[in-house]
Amino acid sequence: MADLSGKVAIITGAASGIGLAGVEVFVAAGAKVIAGDIQDEKGKALETRFGADTVRYIHCDVTDMEELEALMQSAVDAFGGLDILWNNAGHGGTPTGVEDLDLEGYDHTMNLLLKQVFAGTKFAIPHMKARGKGSVINTSSISAVCAGYAPITYSVAKKGVAHFSKLAAGELAKHQIRVNAILPGFIATSIFGATLGLPREQADQMAEMLSQVGGKMQPIGRVGRGNDIAEMAAFLASDAAGFITGGEFLVDGGMTVGPPHSWNEDASSPVLDALGIDAEQAEQMRLAMTSGAQS
Repeated sequence: MADLSGKVAIITGAASGIGLAGVEVFVAAGAKVIAGDIQDEKGKALETRFGADTVRYIHCDVTDMEELEALMQSAVDAFGGLDILWNNAGHGGTPTGVEDLDLEGYDHTMNLLLKQVFAGTKFAIPHMKARGKGSVINTSSISAVCAGYAPITYSVAKKGVAHFSKLAAGELAKHQIRVNAILPGFIATSIFGATLGLPREQADQMAEMLSQVGGKMQPIGRVGRGNDIAEMAAFLASDAAGFITGGEFLVDGGMTVGPPHSWNEDASSPVLDALGIDAEQAEQMRLAMTSGAQS
């Protein structure tokens, strides 16, 4: 486990999913945490669970710049400074494509997924400079590198998050502030149900269902958990990652290594599908070629 002893962290979107796992992992690693979210009941339960001397919940809509800036100051007020910022808050964004693009939904998606990453980092910089160094971690997505995993607006925003992290890393290195992006794969959280418009309770139930059936989608054989992402974030936040900045870290169970036939021997090749050759015929062809080569 990473060592975050003596460090103060802010995690946005901290009341559920990946953010909640982040609070749990960071506290276990020794950090004090400001948990920012708009889910007040769940957020206050976090503060009660860990104690206000370790976790403080702050209501924060990350698209509200005044609330976001106040969130950064809350770390100083509560725990004396700010060492780590994990820009994690988000949702699935507008589901519309280019032709039928919902422009209002586009603006909201970009504000939530991209603008707040710029702004949160901006507001954190003075506090990290006061500490002499810092670590900013941004939640991107595998949809930043591959098509077909999420709606186009979400995917473009997450690509922006990843590239922003690289550019900001170069700009802030002189202040010993490191910036890295994590690109999660299929993580069973309520974001899927929330994107479909389900109430929060039903979205949470859908996340549990996805955790049971999603393993077949990826080489590692199981769906991702919030803890998988949180452990990577804790490492990047720690001094053990002191030489790492500007990185984009896939945490996806191998989901982006290639199409299913590249890792699942039972999956058919798209080339053979296009030729109308099934798995049995392909095996017969392979045996015939092997026999011919040996004769």
